[in-house]
Amino acid sequence: MSEAPDSEVIALATKIFGLARQGETAPLIAYVEAGVSPDLSNDRGDCLVMLAAYHGHAETVEALLARGADPDRTNDRGQTPLAGAVFKGEDAVIRALLAGGADPAGGTPSAVDTARMFGKADLLELFGTQ
Repeated sequence: MSEAPDSEVIALATKIFGLARQGETAPLIAYVEAGVSPDLSNDRGDCLVMLAAYHGHAETVEALLARGADPDRTNDRGQTPLAGAVFKGEDAVIRALLAGGADPAGGTPSAVDTARMFGKADLLELFGTQ
């Protein structure tokens, strides 16, 4: 007996989210180019960019942004990929998101708020704030 279509879709989505977390850029982008939304989100609202950013994969973030992913898409807690990258200290991801148009003031807490919370003066300067 074969799996129900819903379980096949869930299995595929799980695989795609795993590719984003692991920074497997080429296979992930193949799915996006085949029609998977670059803004696909899981049950917590974490999109592919959020997962790649949080796990430190700047190349994957850049590739998703180049294919139309929203750099400011918030998850269910109001967090943005940029705030997650600031929290994790992922400098290359921060720069990739900024280059892709991410707003340091977006989300709750914002990337600016997160940088202030952790005393990251260099990032506040990068964001153009104090």
